[in-house]
Amino acid sequence: MTENARETQVLDAVASVVDRLLLDFDVVDLLTELTERCAELLDVAAAGFLFADSFGKLNLMAATSEQARELELFQLQAHEGPCLDSYASGEPVSVADLQVASGRWPKFVPAALNGGFASVHAVPMRAAGETLGALGLFGATPGELTDGDRLIAQTLGHIACVAILQERAPTTATIIPQLRNAFANRIVVEQAKGFLRELLDISVEDAFKVLRGYSRANGQHLTDVARRLMTDRHSRPVLVAAILAFAGEADS
Repeated sequence: MTENARETQVLDAVASVVDRLLLDFDVVDLLTELTERCAELLDVAAAGFLFADSFGKLNLMAATSEQARELELFQLQAHEGPCLDSYASGEPVSVADLQVASGRWPKFVPAALNGGFASVHAVPMRAAGETLGALGLFGATPGELTDGDRLIAQTLGHIACVAILQERAPTTATIIPQLRNAFANRIVVEQAKGFLRELLDISVEDAFKVLRGYSRANGQHLTDVARRLMTDRHSRPVLVAAILAFAGEADS
């Protein structure tokens, strides 16, 4: 498959799944579809999602096949395997050849090999700074995941997190207030851009770059900074001084 063909396939998969999030969806069915997409896009034999409950205990949510389901459940019973390690560390785990990993997972490796798998990988799934679970990928042949593969897996894992946390598709009752809030936020950002344009004697585009750059550099939401700049007269002088200092450093 050419690079362009694969890129198209990835974008099609992401667009298809995101479309499902905007309609009425069943979370288990959607997660199962995501595991199937993982297998297709990453050229692995199987995939499965493990999510942690409120006590931090991992549970199987979806898998591409019965073999993958059994292997994921075996990880939980044996208390070892790539998904458990990835969840515990919050980092990706990749073993290109299971034959050399028996010392690491003495119970899991024989079970995986007997199930017809030769390589395993796992990526953590995070939201709000917390690791919610792990996506396990099981290959029928030895092989590494490329950086592109890991990015695709992480993207599909993020979508799975959104599906779990959202659970229900948006409705008219929820969409209209959110749109109104988004419009109000945009207006205050435009006002802040105009304020900084006059203050710094720069273009509107550069004013937006300063506002956005300052927000990101300080770990603050763009809209929050803009609103403080335009409505909070008590903190405005301090904020203006900080933005001026930031703009000066950016120019130097």
